[in-house]
Amino acid sequence: MNVVFTVLIILIIICLILIWYVNTYNKYQSLIIKINEAEANIDTTLRKRFDLLNKSINIIKGNTKIEGEVLELIVKLRSRKLSNFDLDRQLYEAINEFNYYKENYPELEKVDSLVKIESALDDSEHEINALRKYYNDTITEYNKLTKKFPSNIVAIMLKYKEKTYFDGKNMNDDIINDFKL
Repeated sequence: MNVVFTVLIILIIICLILIWYVNTYNKYQSLIIKINEAEANIDTTLRKRFDLLNKSINIIKGNTKIEGEVLELIVKLRSRKLSNFDLDRQLYEAINEFNYYKENYPELEKVDSLVKIESALDDSEHEINALRKYYNDTITEYNKLTKKFPSNIVAIMLKYKEKTYFDGKNMNDDIINDFKL
């Protein structure tokens, strides 16, 4: 009777551990799906921004007397394969250059297609900010799971590593910066 009771207790403990493992594994899988979804949406939005800036090159050239290349950064980006982090930074610089042309060439203010591109770029800025926040919030949840006990046991078993935020920082950067304040 005592042996049966001991075996039953061991089976219950094994079942509880198995249930915990499956639950934690599913949390990781859910977060990985959210991260992949966010990355895909960010990629789509960044490609849309790139296309808008690319279209603006001919419009700017056709409506001004600029010698040389316009939005050289966009021309250089056409053949490069970049991560979303790097592409976002490069597009931000290209948007600054786009704004420079808009400010310094008043005749561009009257070009309808360029005004539409500017409006679409503004819309995409709001969209990318929302996507960044969603991505970073999801990364925070994921990174907390990889750091906290006992869920970090599953992370170690499955070789899940901490992921960086969209701005390229990791959780330790934020902790260090908080202590410097």
